[in-house]
Amino acid sequence: MQIPSHVASQLYTNAQSATQASPTSEDGSTSFAELAANFMDAMRAGEETAKAGLTGRADAQAVVEALAATEIAVQTAVTVRDRVVEAYQEILRMPV
Repeated sequence: MQIPSHVASQLYTNAQSATQASPTSEDGSTSFAELAANFMDAMRAGEETAKAGLTGRADAQAVVEALAATEIAVQTAVTVRDRVVEAYQEILRMPV
């Protein structure tokens, strides 16, 4: 199975969608499930491209771009996690 180089651009687009504001619902809130799904899609696509690169079915540029997109998605997830933990700690500091 040959993986074309445009797959990497799709991976980058998926990673960008995870870092940018997602579409909001009618009440103005974003769905955490949608954000998680975008993150998982970016991770799966990056993993598949990396596997294809290791077996010689993808060119090196596509693998590098897929890994960069995956790195962006992971950095975004870590930032969100850090902010959630920070908010939780702030709630714990509130006087009752």
